[in-house]
Amino acid sequence: MIKISQELRVQFEALLAQKEIPKRLHSEYLKWLGYYLDFCHKYGFEKSKKENLAHFIKKLQDKRQTSQQQKSATLAISIYYEIKPSKTDHAIALEKNDRTSSPNKELLKPTHADWTSFYANLDAEIKLRHYSPKTLRAYKGWVRQLQGFTRSKDPRLLSGSDVKDFLTHLAVKRKVSASSQNQAFNALLFFFRHIIKNEFGELKLVAKLLYGCGLRLSECLNLRIHNFNFDACILTVHDGKGKKDRTVPLPKIIIPELKTHLESVIDLHQNDLTSGYAGAFLFGLLEKKYKNAAKELIWQWFFPAKTLTFVPDTKEYRRYYLHETHVQKAIKRAVNKAKICKRASAHTFRHSFASHLLQANYDIRTIQELLGHSDVRTTMIYTHTLRSKTIKEAKSPLDF
Repeated sequence: MIKISQELRVQFEALLAQKEIPKRLHSEYLKWLGYYLDFCHKYGFEKSKKENLAHFIKKLQDKRQTSQQQKSATLAISIYYEIKPSKTDHAIALEKNDRTSSPNKELLKPTHADWTSFYANLDAEIKLRHYSPKTLRAYKGWVRQLQGFTRSKDPRLLSGSDVKDFLTHLAVKRKVSASSQNQAFNALLFFFRHIIKNEFGELKLVAKLLYGCGLRLSECLNLRIHNFNFDACILTVHDGKGKKDRTVPLPKIIIPELKTHLESVIDLHQNDLTSGYAGAFLFGLLEKKYKNAAKELIWQWFFPAKTLTFVPDTKEYRRYYLHETHVQKAIKRAVNKAKICKRASAHTFRHSFASHLLQANYDIRTIQELLGHSDVRTTMIYTHTLRSKTIKEAKSPLDF
């Protein structure tokens, strides 16, 4: 919950006393004010606009707060509106306290939000990149359809699952073509990335696998459905560097997330089959050895590309895996946003995997097998982490 500034607290309590609100109720009214400020901060509402009180009360109703609680909250916020805004008020500290006692612990997902500013930003971003007016019309059209599908849900609350449900609706209910699905996805990806500054969830899942399994980026993106054994909680990496297969444990903590993602991949595959596509790309002699493998579920990419690729020679559409640059750019944006002062890339996750196992006293041979190194001397490079840690723990005599 928002920590109310001292100046605002004094002004608010002075008004409560002026309106003869019993002293015993002051703490409760302050609590409602804190919840309201937190609500406005989370969902981008202007706290000084009286019309936003209705959205806040709607949230309390959704959380099944009593009519008496709603009445108290309404009175508290109405009194707050009488305070003239000050510089201190605008600089309220956004420190977070424990939410366990808050009646609004779970976030509301309000509908009927105003999307006007987001369309204006979309227009500006498209023009900044000198995209054609036709592209702007198409992107705006798909964003409007998503807005209608989500009942004007606040864009900042949209998630990858909202997009997945919308694209599934397009394919299953409306039976739009594969090319239209691809265009819709590209439009919404642009909207997420450049307008609401968010990423589809699967890129985070890629990062979790890079670190959790010690994978190279190419190994992660080349994974197919049959590489995952959820019953045994293991992942088999085929044709890694050196053309050697290896098996690594799956992090149990992300298995539910992996299974949820798998469901979306299965849905996408079914839509592809309905559209009459030729299957996933296969390499080597697999295509000749297994003629129907490209369309089989187990051979589909676990992280499929969002658009189908047209093959001119055969005049058919196939699906490739997610391109490395999508992940690399997402990691770079995250590093910049977090203001990390060290170089960090996709390979940093694999490096951290090895370093943290060494710090946990795993033997070097086990780490060698998990990383897929043919020579233990390559694995030994990571032992510098332990030496660095020892140096960091040493103290200067000035600190004795």
